[in-house]
This record gives sequence, structure tokens and C-alpha cells, in this order.
Amino acid sequence: MTAERTVPSPAGAAGTAGAAGTAGTAEITGPGNECGGTTSVSVVPPRGSVRGAAGVPADRWPSVRARSSTWPLLAADVAAALLAAPAVTGSRTPGRPLLVAGLLLTVVCLNARARLYRPPAVPTALDELPAVCGRIVVAWCALAAVVAAYAPDHALPVRALLLGCAVQTALSCAGRAAVHGRRRRDLVRSPGAALVVGPAAAAQRVAAAFLRHPGCGLRPVGVVAGRPAGDGGGLPVLTTGEEVRRALVQNGVRTVLVLGVSSVSDPRPEHEPLLLRGLADSGCALWHVDADTDASAPARARAYGRDGERLAGFACRRLDVTPCRGTWGKRLLDVSVAGALLLLAGPLLLVTAVALRWSDGPGVVFRQERTGRDGLPFTLLKFRTHRPADAHEAATRWSVADEPEMSPFCRFLRRTSLDELPQLWNVLRGDMSLVGPRPERPYFVHRFSHAHPGYAARHRVRTGITGLAQIHGLRGDTSIEDRVRFDNAYIDDWSLWQDVRILLRTAATLVRPTGS
Repeated sequence: MTAERTVPSPAGAAGTAGAAGTAGTAEITGPGNECGGTTSVSVVPPRGSVRGAAGVPADRWPSVRARSSTWPLLAADVAAALLAAPAVTGSRTPGRPLLVAGLLLTVVCLNARARLYRPPAVPTALDELPAVCGRIVVAWCALAAVVAAYAPDHALPVRALLLGCAVQTALSCAGRAAVHGRRRRDLVRSPGAALVVGPAAAAQRVAAAFLRHPGCGLRPVGVVAGRPAGDGGGLPVLTTGEEVRRALVQNGVRTVLVLGVSSVSDPRPEHEPLLLRGLADSGCALWHVDADTDASAPARARAYGRDGERLAGFACRRLDVTPCRGTWGKRLLDVSVAGALLLLAGPLLLVTAVALRWSDGPGVVFRQERTGRDGLPFTLLKFRTHRPADAHEAATRWSVADEPEMSPFCRFLRRTSLDELPQLWNVLRGDMSLVGPRPERPYFVHRFSHAHPGYAARHRVRTGITGLAQIHGLRGDTSIEDRVRFDNAYIDDWSLWQDVRILLRTAATLVRPTGS
């Protein structure tokens, strides 16, 4: 897939926004409306002028909500440990203050590791009881082992150990029950505003289900979709970023429900990954909602693990659309390895450029627009191995390594991936990473995003020179569906060691039958 210069994508240019017809209504055209034409979109009127739910200013709501949910749970666990430990260990136990501090630190760390200070959407103390009890038992067993090791004469008897676990569990669960009970009452009295992202028809159905169950604490106020539903009923459908921002401010939205269904006939906005990243950055909690109602839904809910919940009867889990964890480590690996390879491969780059100039004429390096992280364009560098007939072909032709018009030397560069070496400069610039989904031209990004669910989600991270799909043979003219699956699996399971493994496997298979 090689071309010589950058041209505008045939997918279409941005549209324009017309004048508002009535208060709260705008005429919208452009990329947000994938049907084309003009759509009348109504934004939900403000609830209490510019204030969000429960009278809290919309721009402050996320931080207030997080503070009111996390710190009381932490305080309940701290109080339970401080009350239970002195009552059991006895005043004559050596190093008693240190033991109490160690117990407290162990319990808090274990609970934080289990995300017990990140309360569920509909909190109940009984749901947390096994996790809280288990971690308290582990902390008390560790405390007993430390006392037995350093002060055998003051080792805790089994009765004291059981009593300590029981007292702290009872106090901690009682405190958590009080916190959760107050939060549930607040949710019922003042449910939080939410947006539903997905195909309009399915999103309207999910929003109606949440509105019928106010106990879940969410009140959908709008739907974000590529185009409105055919009947025009239900909640307002928002199709542009400006509409979404206005709904966030006017309604104090702090939760976004993202549907797990997709349809080619009613596609999602192609800018969804960037939209979700922006919503997360604005303080919104993102929830993936499985809108399917078949028999496999309970199995998927169980597969969600500790982040899985049930909201209004739907299987849900929290979404994390932030970049790969340990971004600084990945960037450090990119800069160090790419810099070293550029220095070591300098003579090879020079010889390749001279040979290419001698065999195929001027224009050794070409620049081409590709789609990178968050759907933003960047200029990719490669050694030229093919000359397109015109600008349209450069942007839209799907080329492979064995095209007959290629010279033998260019075909050799493709087969050995030596034509990719200039992309090390893209890595140093920060346009790309060493490991990640391969970047594609905007024309194909537009096509594949509509034809293959999950393709747009590949742009959550920087694109790469190599990736999990490439080491599994998915290069050149291969299945896009398979690439999507491997690329998203790489992002979901990312670790620094995985990057190292992919780089090592790439180095061991430099000669391939096809190019990218």
C-alpha cells in the first residue's frame, strides 16, 4: 500500500452548520451526519439554568462526585482498622503502634488494588462483603505472622485472630453500608444525567430502559449517533461535537453509556474514539453496555470480571479509553530503540537511497498522509517503491508487494521491509510508535470503519511500524477483520514486555513474503 504524495481523502469534506430554526434547535450538516443532507437536532433544555444535577455546577460535578464517593469509604476502612486492632492485640504487644499502622496500610492497599474505593454504579455493601472480608483476613494473618516471627512470646492466639477479623469486618461493612445507603438515596432523588452513544435505534431503546428504572441512578438525556432514528421519536440525537459539548454543560452529564452493538446500515460516528477520549477527559465515566438480549449475555457479563455490573438489567462494564498504561515507558523504549537503529542503520539507509535513485530515478523518499492516534493525520515516510498514475490512485489504490510494474529492487525492499526504515524518524518525532496498529490512508480508514466494527478503536494509541497483527502474518493483502481483532487485542492486553516480545519476533522474521 504505497503512494507518492498526499491528497485529500475522497470520503468527503467537512460540511457547514446552518442557522438555528428555533431555540435549542440547530441545522447540522457535515461529517457528524453520515447520512448527508441536513438534520434538525434538538438539545435537551438546561435543568436549573446552567447548573447540573442536584444543583451542582456542571463544570464541577465530576470532581465533587468522585470526592463524595471515595473518601468516605476510605474513612470507614481506616476507622474499622483503628478500632479493631488495639482491642485485640493488647497494650503489652511489642511495637503495637507499628503493627496497627502495618495492618491499616495492608488493608487499604489490598482494597485499593481490588478497586474497592472505586464504588460501583449502584453500590451495596453485601456485594462487597466477600472481597472486604477476604482482604481483612489476609491482613490479620500477615499481622499474626509478623508478631510470631519477631515476638514469639506475644504471638496472637487463634481466638484473638478470629476476633480481630470479625470485629474489623463488621465495623468496615457497617461503615460502607452507611456510605452506600446514603449514595443510593442520593441517586434515586437526583439521578445523574447520561448520554448514550451508539446506533440511534438501539440507543433509544437502551435509554428508555434506563428511564424506566430510576433506581440505577442514571437519567439519559440524549443519544450520540451517526444519524437520527427513522421515526424521530425518543430523546434528542446529537451528531456533532458541538451538540455533545452543549448537552454536557446544560445537563451536567457525568456518565456515558456506550453500546456494544453496531450496524452497517446505521453506523456509529466515525470519530467515536476521539469523542470518547474527549468525554473521558471532561470527567465523564464511560460504561460499555451490552444491548444484546440473547442467552450469551450473562456469560459476557461474568467475563467482564471485577468491573462487570448490571444496570437496568443490562450487562455493563467500565471502559478505559486512556492510552496504554505506562505510556512513559513505551515512549522511552521507542526513543531509545529508534535512535539506536537510526545510528546503526545509517550506512544501510544511505546505500538503499543511492541504489533506489540509480535504479528508479529521483524521488527516493515519499511522504503520504496516514491516520494516527485519535484519528489525527500525520505524514508517513517511506522509501519509494511504486509510482502511482495520479493523485486519486495514490489515495485510493490498494497495492501489494508483487505488483508487476515494480522493479526487482523495489520488490526486494518490500519483501524485506527495508522500505519501512524511514519510519524510524516518525517514531522519534512522536507520530508513531515502534509497536502498534499499522497506519492507513484516510480513504481506507473511512471504508474500513464502516465495514468492520472495532476498526476505529485501533486509533486509541499511536500507530506502529510493526504490531501483533504483523507478526501473525497479517500484512499486505490480508483479512482486515483479522487485523482489527489482533490490533484491539494488543491494545487491551498491552504491557511493555509485550512490546519487547513483538520487536524480538519482528527482528527474527525480517524477510516476509508480502509487504505492508
